[in-house]
Formats: sequence, C-alpha cells, structure tokens
Amino acid sequence: MADRLPPGTRVRTRSLDPPGHTRLPGYVRGAVGAVVEGAGRHPLPDDRARGRASQPRAVYHVRFAAADLFGSGDHDITVELWEDYLEPLSTEGTHDER
Repeated sequence: MADRLPPGTRVRTRSLDPPGHTRLPGYVRGAVGAVVEGAGRHPLPDDRARGRASQPRAVYHVRFAAADLFGSGDHDITVELWEDYLEPLSTEGTHDER
C-alpha cells in the first residue's frame, strides 16, 4: 500500500492530550513539520494500551525545525509519528526544500 503522505508534505500534528498513553510527544503537539519518508505500517500503540484491537496504520518520519519546537536551535528534529496524529496542510506545493 502506498503512503498517503509523500515526502515533502507539510503537516500539522494534532493538539490532543488524551488521558492515558499516547505516542504523540507533547513537544510536537500542534507543530508544523514536513514528511521525510514513510516508516512502515504498525498498530497504533494508543489503542493497544487501552486494550483495543488496532489495524496497522501508516507511520512517518516527520522533520521539524528545532526553533519552532523549542524556541531556539538551527537544526532539525525528526520524529516518528503515526498518520492518526497528522493533518496535511496542503495538497499543492508540498515539497519542502529544507
């Protein structure tokens, strides 16, 4: 199955703060980044931690500017995130030259 979010797609992470377990780190919630590459398909740990069955879902490596996340830094941070946590910002002009 092809990845729905090709490399370069700009995405915003969800701002959710669910009770219990989530693999969406607090420091990237609501942040804008760019998909670097697909990282396979895996069950969503949030569901599994709640005892629910979880079908494999797309996982992506997403790059964020450190300054956007932490207020300073001239480097990038790459985080592995499930598609459930991501919202594409645009379907046109999605290639990020960074």
